[in-house]
Amino acid sequence: MAISDGGGIKQATPRPIIGAGKVARFIVGGLTGNDVALTVEATTVNGSAALALYVDGELDGVMAMRVEDTHITGLYYVRNPQKLTHVDSETPLTLR
Repeated sequence: MAISDGGGIKQATPRPIIGAGKVARFIVGGLTGNDVALTVEATTVNGSAALALYVDGELDGVMAMRVEDTHITGLYYVRNPQKLTHVDSETPLTLR
């Protein structure tokens, strides 16, 4: 399953994409045919592994993954710029 969030600002899927084949076609289709430089960096979001995707050097979105029994069972692609304001910064954790 893949879910995306553009916040009405950036393009996103209107409803979840179900099925590994459909998700794969969605991802590959989104990356082909565009004359852009795509860069991907591993990152951590909310304590979980994620990928930060940059298009022509600008942060386009963050893809978080749900993993169950060593299988990726969900992809969550956030493109909404209002939700990405803190992705490139670290927030120190403190004990209270």
